[in-house]
Amino acid sequence: MDIHELQAKFTENRDYQTKDPNDLMAFAKKAYIHNEITFKEYRQLVRELENQGAVQLDHAEDNSLIESKN
Repeated sequence: MDIHELQAKFTENRDYQTKDPNDLMAFAKKAYIHNEITFKEYRQLVRELENQGAVQLDHAEDNSLIESKN
């Protein structure tokens, strides 16, 4: 899968178009988690999206459902 196919699948699933690399990164991650794309495809897409300005917004402490008591 290349970036254009990812954008097409995003549009098909979300009913709107985006060129925001962060939206596409999250969508690629979801596709990988659901075994819709291979790890190799995911790595290639992440590399390409990072080159377009996407950032990894996945910080474990930010996404945790358990409160930290520091």
